[in-house]
Amino acid sequence: MSAGTRRTGRPSTPVLDREVIMRGALDLIDEVGAKGFSVALLARRLRVRPSSLYNHVRGRDDILAGVRELVADPIDAGVFDTLPWDEALVSWARLYRAAFAAHPQTISLLATIPVWGAHRTLRMYESVVAGLERGGWPTASVIPVMVGVESFVLGSALDLVAPPAMFDPGPDSPQVPRFSAAVHARDEASAAQRRPAADLAFEIALGALVDGLRTRLATELATQTRRTDAASD
Repeated sequence: MSAGTRRTGRPSTPVLDREVIMRGALDLIDEVGAKGFSVALLARRLRVRPSSLYNHVRGRDDILAGVRELVADPIDAGVFDTLPWDEALVSWARLYRAAFAAHPQTISLLATIPVWGAHRTLRMYESVVAGLERGGWPTASVIPVMVGVESFVLGSALDLVAPPAMFDPGPDSPQVPRFSAAVHARDEASAAQRRPAADLAFEIALGALVDGLRTRLATELATQTRRTDAASD
């Protein structure tokens, strides 16, 4: 090859940008879990030096913020603009569960780090808060409501990817006959409805949760009205 002639073809290392880094990080977490993830391992997976990553990201927290955005992007909070708060909350919870069930290894990691830096996710939360406030929720109650629903949803996402026989007592069945019968009845209902048993549990609990929140809101608004009336007397 003559001087000045460059060999054409694929580069020895992939073209690196922020999107490649974030998707590589998500794939790595899916594979090795939260405890196995590190920036050094991510760099090796992407066939670059760790220092090369820092041309595109500020550090580990920035990478995880991007991962949070990728996981949460399918969660459409736009329903809070068009539906009553309780119907929107049900839709949001279902999408939230599906998003994290697709990446269950991220749950323990993302549930324990601040949300700052995940700008798209923050905008999603902004829509949820605005929808709950329009529905009448006092501002001081909005975050507790949202976090309570999130906690339930993340547990349900793990249940969705758990082994189907989690509650099968196996050879211990004779010792717990009522529990065994209940598990069997649950499995029959699941088969009859052609839905995973985890879906049955999720929908029952979600309905009960939202029913309870409706009652809680009515109580809070009634209390607020009584206080206002008492203050005006």
